[in-house]
Amino acid sequence: MAEWLVLSIAMTTACALVLGIALLSQRRLGPRASGEGEGEGEGPAQQTPDVLEYTTMMIGVVYAIVLGLAIAGVWEARGAAQDDVRREAQALHEITQRAEVLPSEVREKIRADIGGYVSYVVDTEWPRMIAGDGLSPHGAELLDAVRKDIAGRMPANDLEAQVYQPMVEQAAVAADARSTREQNAGSTLPGVVWFGLIIGALVTVGLIFTMRMGRSARELLIAGLFSALITFLLFLVWNFDAPFGRTGTDSADAFRVLFPGST
Repeated sequence: MAEWLVLSIAMTTACALVLGIALLSQRRLGPRASGEGEGEGEGPAQQTPDVLEYTTMMIGVVYAIVLGLAIAGVWEARGAAQDDVRREAQALHEITQRAEVLPSEVREKIRADIGGYVSYVVDTEWPRMIAGDGLSPHGAELLDAVRKDIAGRMPANDLEAQVYQPMVEQAAVAADARSTREQNAGSTLPGVVWFGLIIGALVTVGLIFTMRMGRSARELLIAGLFSALITFLLFLVWNFDAPFGRTGTDSADAFRVLFPGST
């Protein structure tokens, strides 16, 4: 809900700013800027030069391409981050299932350690990660405890031997997915890209005022909607630029689905 509030405020502010500048500029320029000049000789002077229209169109097209690439990039990065979360959760879940053939005390120890790790990741580590504080060393210690539970006991029979190596491999997969999750926790787009997106948005919206826009409701509506659209797309990039979200722990749902009793 907080994200929707931020989006609403940003879009409203952008519309109000653009419309306010348009009305003030038209008031300063007087009726001629609105196409209300007297005499037929003034008509051509009020028309926008063809080269300006072409330049405005080309700048808009180029910015649309850049903005589309930015959205595609952050969306792909978010999808890859979610795949790593599912890979980590699935690997841990596979360990709990394969541990079924182990003695009860060993099985319960492994499952308890995995449950403790999952609970810590979702309840404590995830908010830290979203806030930009990185992963906690304690989470790595909990995962190492799970790996030691598996590797520290040699198989006692053929059945245990059949599940021993797969459990070791799944523990390694979980550790690798955790490392990848830590790498993906930061922003996807570098600062220079954000600089270009923001400056490009200001230039693209500012070009509206080169087209001799009048005070008619239709022209003002188009200007407001255009500025709101640019704001929405920038918000979309900003929101997706955080692979695990800006608020809440919804991106940890893979752990909740596979370990409902631990979260």
